[in-house]
Amino acid sequence: MRSIFRKTLVCTFAAAVMLGGVTSAVGQPADEQAIKQSMSLTEIIETGGWLMYVLGGMSILGLAFVVYFLLVLRQQQITPTALLRDLKEKLVAGRIEESLTACAGSRSPLSIIATAALEYTKRTGEPDPAMLKEIIEGEGNRQAVVIQNQTQYLLDIAVIAPMVGLLGTVMGMLKAFNTVALDIAKAKPMLLAAGVSQALITTAAGLIVGIPAMIFYAYFRGRTSKLLSNLESASADLLTLLIHKK
Repeated sequence: MRSIFRKTLVCTFAAAVMLGGVTSAVGQPADEQAIKQSMSLTEIIETGGWLMYVLGGMSILGLAFVVYFLLVLRQQQITPTALLRDLKEKLVAGRIEESLTACAGSRSPLSIIATAALEYTKRTGEPDPAMLKEIIEGEGNRQAVVIQNQTQYLLDIAVIAPMVGLLGTVMGMLKAFNTVALDIAKAKPMLLAAGVSQALITTAAGLIVGIPAMIFYAYFRGRTSKLLSNLESASADLLTLLIHKK
């Protein structure tokens, strides 16, 4: 299991191979072949320490969220066109029971909002427009909060990942300085380079995870706003049809 996770981290932090030249400049002179051997992708992860596994887990989690949001945050998942068209046809004819049945076959935010409004209309017979509007707006706001809060997970990853990288930076620099502080006479350049390597690698890894997460968060935030605008428009159409139903 450890070897499988290590291979995953190798793929995730492939961009960190550029750090090989930076790390070798800190240590003792070496030929090009030695640099490549000392800074292979697997050793970059090992040099970064256990925080690299934390960042690797966050990168996998972030990727899972991106795939999930691409599947969920779509028009057909929030405001299904077929359901909206079907509801409009039935409400124009005043068929409340059939409208409720149509909503039961879908768990989209539109169907949840429509079900709340239809159940109130069914109970009262002649719904109060102000109360009906309040019910639709209340359920609409609740659905909007649920949709918007999902994307916050990407923002959390975008904020936390660089902080984890910064923690690795501090630990790496402490490791480097402690090498000198304990016994300056025995301090070796390679020991200093190891600490500096950890600092550089974890910093870069945190940014590699955090920057894409922030970019995708910004994208999904705009996408969510558009979807919620369409949901609000569809809810307004339902309100008008229910108020003027036959």
